[in-house]
Amino acid sequence: MKHLLIAALLSSAALPAFAVTEAEVVKTYADIAEAGYADSLATAKALQAAVDALIATPSAESLEAAKAAWLAARVPYQQTEVFRFGNAIVDDWEGRVNAWPLDEGLIDYVDAGYGESEENPLSVLNVIASPKISIGGTEVDASTITPALIKDTLHEADGIEANVASGYHAIEFLLWGQDLNGTDKGAGARPYTDYLQGDGCTGGNCDRRAAYLKAATDLLVADLEEMAANWTADGAARKAVSEDPAKGVQAILTGMGSLSYGEQAGERMKLGLMLNDPEEEHDCFSDNTHNSHFYDGLGIRNVYLGSYTRPDGSVVSGPSLSELVAAKDGAVDTQLRAELDASVAALQALKSAAEGGLAYDQMLAAGNKEGEALIMGAVNALVTQTASIERAVATLGVAGIAFEGSDSLDNPSAVFQ
Repeated sequence: MKHLLIAALLSSAALPAFAVTEAEVVKTYADIAEAGYADSLATAKALQAAVDALIATPSAESLEAAKAAWLAARVPYQQTEVFRFGNAIVDDWEGRVNAWPLDEGLIDYVDAGYGESEENPLSVLNVIASPKISIGGTEVDASTITPALIKDTLHEADGIEANVASGYHAIEFLLWGQDLNGTDKGAGARPYTDYLQGDGCTGGNCDRRAAYLKAATDLLVADLEEMAANWTADGAARKAVSEDPAKGVQAILTGMGSLSYGEQAGERMKLGLMLNDPEEEHDCFSDNTHNSHFYDGLGIRNVYLGSYTRPDGSVVSGPSLSELVAAKDGAVDTQLRAELDASVAALQALKSAAEGGLAYDQMLAAGNKEGEALIMGAVNALVTQTASIERAVATLGVAGIAFEGSDSLDNPSAVFQ
């Protein structure tokens, strides 16, 4: 009997582990999306509470608390950007919450002579100072600033993408104000007195500025409530990837490759470096770009490894795309995992340098060799891992995938034309 038991144990130890299925991998992906958007919503609600406190009692302390809440809200949200590109529901929605860069003069006062654009007649409209405005020859009553006015009339007004009126970056501008430091160190420095009602109000129209900030923050919460619901058990986004797991895997890979290559390495990083232009910073008013880049990169790795660490330290994890690739070709998986670690490390180096005193603005300056090396180290790591994401696509035999590109990577001369 003892020998039979030993033989049975040896036999069971020799059996290969059950390979993960596409359906299991897609479920993990959707679970991470659900958690990430839920965390984005929770931190946006904390931001909403901080904004309400700032408006009720403007002070240096309440403004700093609102800024801190905004920064905290970026951490989970940036990790959800990997759900773009492969999911039409996310793509159709994303421009309402994270569009950039923006012509901030549409919203509020800007420095004299700044921002006027021949391409955008609304670039210095200053809705906060203008109860009645004209858009495309149509008179608009803006006497009451509401989420509906921002969403339906102001955002991308005249069909111009730079007219960003809603989302994280509109709120960022209203909290920090313009960053007028160029490629020198320093973020925006909006005074809390821009929200004082009555005597002491700076910048003019403090009541309307508070109304705009309140409306934009409430709109962000509503938009995130919509997307968080889309990934719950009966949500449309979860169903879209789950009903055909093969297409779900296609969505995962498309999001990973497009964010890694065209969007992050290209449009968000190399382009700004080529132009030496701090206006190309993703979080340009707050000088938080190093964190946005880092959490984007972390989000790519999260979905490949099937694991997301929430702000409270708990972990959402399950069968992963990594395991699916490894079952087909262990070498491809090993290389991609190593390259994802390398890109996160390169982004961490950039983040650490920024937190150590070398602001991302300064890294973009012409002739800043240290900054250029840090940015290009991350760009090159992202480009390298994208080639391995393409190998994973081939390994799994997934068809119909095209990653987003960027002139800064694919046709650099076109950037200056």
